[in-house]
Amino acid sequence: MSNSEHYPFELEPLPYDYGALEPYIDEQTMHLHHDRHLKTYVDNLNNALKDYPEYQTWPLKRLLQYIGWLPESIRTTVKNNAGGVYNHELYFESMAPAGQTSLSGSLEKKIEEDFGSFDAFKERFKSAALSVFGSGYAWLALTQERDLTIRTTANQDTLVPLDLHPIFLIDVWEHAYYLKHYNVRADYIDDWFNVINFDMALKRFESFEVKEWGGAF
Repeated sequence: MSNSEHYPFELEPLPYDYGALEPYIDEQTMHLHHDRHLKTYVDNLNNALKDYPEYQTWPLKRLLQYIGWLPESIRTTVKNNAGGVYNHELYFESMAPAGQTSLSGSLEKKIEEDFGSFDAFKERFKSAALSVFGSGYAWLALTQERDLTIRTTANQDTLVPLDLHPIFLIDVWEHAYYLKHYNVRADYIDDWFNVINFDMALKRFESFEVKEWGGAF
């Protein structure tokens, strides 16, 4: 996640070139998604916190976990924009150029145990992503019982308050795919499966088992 631990938050660069996910995710979309949409969330979050020094030392996940502690005047703005930063950074990290990574190791075994096969997982994950009404995300996450679960969230809500450990997520806001796939979300999801960053997913899966029990993700 972000190198900017707290206010002022910074726009984290993409971990690959803008065109690296072609032909599945187009270069123009990546420019707009990262340089405009994510930057707007970063700027809005900093602007919301600029007059509240008592919250400027809080890292992103603390803001999301304890959003109810913030003054009502900035609570919704911080929730939406901190969520936008958190979700987008994880989304961009969830992808890598096609063929660069592959499902393996303990995560592959766990997916087979919990879903039957990777193909069965893909069907369920795609169904969940298609079920999001309007804007939001579909997630693969671990419960505290170390079971894999597929969840969806609306708008810029996150899994942080739910004590779930995210493995990866897909952004199904239309700005994530409209330039290439128009309004055909299903085609975008099918293409997205080709650029999952399984190395990152495995690292997150294993870090939960070793270090992050108790929701400290």
